[in-house]
Amino acid sequence: MERTKVQISDVVYNAGTQCFEALVTVASHTKTAKYPCAIEAPISMSFEQAARGLETQALRRHKAGKTMHSQMRHHVANTRAGRPSFDPRAWLAQLGFGPLNRAA
Repeated sequence: MERTKVQISDVVYNAGTQCFEALVTVASHTKTAKYPCAIEAPISMSFEQAARGLETQALRRHKAGKTMHSQMRHHVANTRAGRPSFDPRAWLAQLGFGPLNRAA
């Protein structure tokens, strides 16, 4: 029998959509996943009923394997075509500021 642990974070009521919304984390022995859940309900619904509905929705998604995915890829900047790297000392010397290694 698989034991799952459910954690509901920051339950809010969205008056515009008339929904209770939360980020629900479901952890089982094989994986941990987070699900953004929302249930349509009046604001007068008790917190326990809203939490139960959000938990049920997250567990259904967990069983179906519908998780959120994000991936960070390393970005390598393109080199500037045909241009050497910028040397600020050489640039200032070209502008006429003279030798820059003397103390003031």
